[in-house]
Amino acid sequence: MFLHSITAFGGPQGHFGMMLKTFVHQRRDVTEQELLEYNAFCQMLPGASSTQTLTLIGYKRGGLPLAILTLIIWILPACILMSGLSFLLDYLDNRAYIQIFKFIQPMAVGFIAFSAFRMTKISINNTITKAIMVVAALSTFIFFKTPWIFPIVIVAAGIVTNFSDKRIPQKGIRSKKINWGNILIFLSVFLIAGFLSERGRKENWKNRGPYNLFENFYRFGSLVFGGGDVLIPMMYQQFVIRPNTERIEMVNPNALRISQPDFLTGSGIVRAIPGPVFSIGAFVGGMALKNKEPQPEMQLLGCLIGSVAIFLPSALLVLFFFPVWHNLRKYAMIFRSLEGINAAVVGIMLGATFFLMKNVSLDIMDGSIIPFINIMVIVCTFLALSFTKIRAPFVVLTCLLLGWLL
Repeated sequence: MFLHSITAFGGPQGHFGMMLKTFVHQRRDVTEQELLEYNAFCQMLPGASSTQTLTLIGYKRGGLPLAILTLIIWILPACILMSGLSFLLDYLDNRAYIQIFKFIQPMAVGFIAFSAFRMTKISINNTITKAIMVVAALSTFIFFKTPWIFPIVIVAAGIVTNFSDKRIPQKGIRSKKINWGNILIFLSVFLIAGFLSERGRKENWKNRGPYNLFENFYRFGSLVFGGGDVLIPMMYQQFVIRPNTERIEMVNPNALRISQPDFLTGSGIVRAIPGPVFSIGAFVGGMALKNKEPQPEMQLLGCLIGSVAIFLPSALLVLFFFPVWHNLRKYAMIFRSLEGINAAVVGIMLGATFFLMKNVSLDIMDGSIIPFINIMVIVCTFLALSFTKIRAPFVVLTCLLLGWLL
């Protein structure tokens, strides 16, 4: 998991390809079918989907203790890097730094294409699944930036395959006991955080910043569908736009705020480092408390709050709802839905592949060598993952070295 956490570039879609290569083909922690179902299930929940999928892999292998350890190891490197960035921002040459990662996006496209290619063999086996895959791919490509598109496509696909009763329920699935403690903790923390944050604002507590910060991040982690591409605009509105509006300046002049250049720098660099995009919470938390006293203790506390509060809802939700989902799979309706859900996930991967290719320079007529290299990176990544035993981290390191040399 640690090796995965320091080499997993490309966001949730790219992360899935690396999970497939590492935890299915090389380590055999889960099967391809299990990973596909974990990913589909997590897409229907709010929060960090890659983080939730990896947590379930740990949960499957070693129960709750290994799930928690997996979660910590996965988020720690990225959160440490983004926390450090909040302290070093004034000293970095961001343009030179990001140059190293210029071939990471075409590499991520190659990973996603590999995932779609492998999963097609498993999930697309009749007319209805082919149709669902095509519709899901088109919907994803057109509405990729709409946060609700992934859960809507997945739920709709599950409904469509229930129009046929050809699928029979799987026999012999043992019910798992549902631990209601996780959902009670989730709701309790949500209510307590909201109460303390609002109380601190109304009574103007001297050190209310950490309470407000925790409530903001816990709320984001509880309500965000669509991953980091949705989280970052929400944070931008909360910490850059909102504090500078006339109404907020009148009623809440001490609102937590971040300058636009600082926020945009952090949101750019988080996409260039390995690990979850949600680790931007560590950076934003540190920057939000950067000017609070005493320093640097408050800034460090902001990094810690941002790291914990943004991921905590994801963990509590997935560990509560997964046993519920496991029990529901006994019923014919849910079991038949899996056929459509898995086909929709493959379609989402295909749509994401083509959408992300729009942001990669592929115009070989522009006179630059970069488009040729981008095409080669996409093709070679796909071929290396599909037809060789090269490990995913070596593919990543090769692309980083290529960016450094060119």
